[in-house]
Amino acid sequence: MDETQFLQFARESVLVMLTVASPVMLIGLVVGLAVAIFQALTSIQEMSLTFVPKILAVFVSLIVLLPFMFETMTKYMEGIVDRIVGIS
Repeated sequence: MDETQFLQFARESVLVMLTVASPVMLIGLVVGLAVAIFQALTSIQEMSLTFVPKILAVFVSLIVLLPFMFETMTKYMEGIVDRIVGIS
């Protein structure tokens, strides 16, 4: 493995990581922002109000997005195995 192959592998790894993780993180961010705006408007400063909706939203998004995440990781791993075997 030379330097260009290593850099290509590292670049693909980072892109796959961002592709898999960003939808869940964005959903957590949006829910957190909505809860923060709700707390600012109503002056409710309950600590559990910040965590419970975000945790529920992240769990639901993981269940919904799991097929997409699995497919992305499977394609990536198949590409790695093809490189190891020497197909491409």
